[in-house]
Amino acid sequence: MDQVMLSRRQALGGALGGAGGLLLAAMLPRRAARAATRIVEDPAGPFAPNAFVRIATDDTITLIMPNVEMGQGIYTGEAMLIAEELDVGLEQIQLEAAPPDAAYTTKQLGEQATGGSTSTIATWTSLREAGAVARTLLVQAAAARWSVDPATCRTEGGTVRHDATGASLTYGALAADAAALPLPKGPIALRDPSHFRLIGHSQHRLDAAAKVAGKAVFGIDIQVPGMRVGTVAACPVMGGVLRHVDDRAARQVPGVHDVLTIGNAVCVVGDHFWAARKGLDALVITWDEGVNSAVDTQTIYGQLHDALDGPAIVAHVKGDAKGAIGNAATRVEAVYQQPLLAHAPMEPINCTVLVAPDRCDIWVGSQVPARARDSAAELTGLAKDQVHLHNQYIGGGFGRRLEHEYVTQAVQFARQVKYPLKIVWTREQDLTLDRYRPAYVDHLVGGLDRDGRLVGLSHRIVGPAVVARWAPQALLPNGVDDDLLAATVETPYDIPAMFLDYARREAPGVVTAWWRGVGGTRGVFVVESFIDELAAAAGADPVAFRRRMTEGKPRARAVLELAAAKADWGSPLPAGVGRGIALQYVFGSYLATIAEVEMTDMGGVRVRRVIVAVDCGRLVNPDQVVSQIEGGLIFGMSAALFNEITLLHGRVQQENFNSYRIMRMNEAPAIEVHLVDSTEDPGGIGETGTAAAAAALANAIAAAGGGRRRRLPLMGAQA
Repeated sequence: MDQVMLSRRQALGGALGGAGGLLLAAMLPRRAARAATRIVEDPAGPFAPNAFVRIATDDTITLIMPNVEMGQGIYTGEAMLIAEELDVGLEQIQLEAAPPDAAYTTKQLGEQATGGSTSTIATWTSLREAGAVARTLLVQAAAARWSVDPATCRTEGGTVRHDATGASLTYGALAADAAALPLPKGPIALRDPSHFRLIGHSQHRLDAAAKVAGKAVFGIDIQVPGMRVGTVAACPVMGGVLRHVDDRAARQVPGVHDVLTIGNAVCVVGDHFWAARKGLDALVITWDEGVNSAVDTQTIYGQLHDALDGPAIVAHVKGDAKGAIGNAATRVEAVYQQPLLAHAPMEPINCTVLVAPDRCDIWVGSQVPARARDSAAELTGLAKDQVHLHNQYIGGGFGRRLEHEYVTQAVQFARQVKYPLKIVWTREQDLTLDRYRPAYVDHLVGGLDRDGRLVGLSHRIVGPAVVARWAPQALLPNGVDDDLLAATVETPYDIPAMFLDYARREAPGVVTAWWRGVGGTRGVFVVESFIDELAAAAGADPVAFRRRMTEGKPRARAVLELAAAKADWGSPLPAGVGRGIALQYVFGSYLATIAEVEMTDMGGVRVRRVIVAVDCGRLVNPDQVVSQIEGGLIFGMSAALFNEITLLHGRVQQENFNSYRIMRMNEAPAIEVHLVDSTEDPGGIGETGTAAAAAALANAIAAAGGGRRRRLPLMGAQA
């Protein structure tokens, strides 16, 4: 049984309301020194409202979710962690989104944020501890009532029982007593995994029924009394400003109330979205587009390719890679190019704001609620505790809502009116004003010995450093964005000698941002495509080549073998059909992905099936792991096959799903996901399928006779 030592300050905090109750929190880093997070040391006094677990005297159990739910199932997964230790069923639990508060900091990200497939990794221990402490206090409270040894009591379904006497009390009946107890001395025992009732067993998602019934409230669904709806036109060229707007025709549209302006955007406000949209269409706007109006796609790619030669920052050195390549029997070289990509979530950008003299309320779905709150506080001049951000379900994040500029924009407009203002971007604004996954160019050189083994690898990455804008303090001292090392330095392989350098080039005319899979998606395509090219140069089967490279990596070898067996690797295929494999270690999880594709008569690609073997450590909700792999693959295959953001005269040319295409239902392949039982701590899973897609498809296309495609999208023009 796992043992953890917790101080009172680490584990116990809470508040007794009028009805009485127990409130607990496991300590997370950067606890804020303000009322919302204060822990009161006097056990007889009230506890401050900062917690993961809240139990009321009416037996209501509320779990405050530190991460935001955006379709990845984390509300259910995190509820399972606490419920397992608290010994309650999921059906007994109510969920509540965490408010902006440093107590909910994700250690791996250094702030309160949901992203990077870190949610389960970050909460695997802390949420179980919170549940275990709560259970321990409730048992002690019951034992004190009955004057028995706590060791003779047990918990079941939200009740403490004493079998010898037949006594039982619900958690609600014990909440006030438990809240008054000091933290037990000594270690807090976590459940032995062999006794898990929930963890490791597939559970229905807690939000599924509400979503199926249309009762789940997303940001775009918010309704506030007196609210009006606005939609926005912003300068289509980054850095441009508003020069003039003629709003006379817009104000004549029935239902239009206001036309608001800020430095680079106009908002038309109506009784409903359609009135606002009709009013927006009636505006006559003149923009000062600025210097970026000269930027086009080739400007960006030209700067990237120019940096393949010349100075660069040394990011990683292992052995003498250049010497090994120089003495190699065979030398292999390739350049890969990846495009700008939009996030394109199904729920377009939206934010509802009410600004009053003494408070500001924001209803929004955000992956960074504290950043959004802080921006509003700065704009309004209010204190942070006067800004109340109500986080909602998100209809797709993919990294887009790790940004908060749209909240800033909504507050700027809402300051100008006295009513609650809901801003909803059109799909066209959502795509053309996105913050984009960067374009990258990679140059790789590998050397093989006479036995066909890789002896040295040289790798140059050229592209932006997203972290330099998003979290500049996290930029490595030498100027390297650590995210770029994912799937390039951290691979499933033992590479004898490696030299990696980085030439930073920030793309003009766009803002670059995190995108689903971050560095893992970028790196897996390049590395796994090149591994296949090395295998071809060695005259080796791609799986056999990887098998030799994973001799000291048992978890990587296991998923490789499992996927190959399930895909019947090596069995004959018809002409024009090929299999491709990608092996990866990203977000703390191992995946082997095999795609089977068919080249069509029209020069297209049909994905027939995809087989994935996954070792993500201890499985919390297996069904959700499968769902995330499936969804991540579809998302990643859409991008790999079809997607690219292009610019002409500084303007993004893709405006809707007709030009930024998503894989359709009839194009989706059969997907098989095979899970490896593991006792390792959990790894991340939400972005791993996306990271796998491009390389597996590119390698399959090459095997099917479609040629080696080193540029994404795979269905675009290939050099």
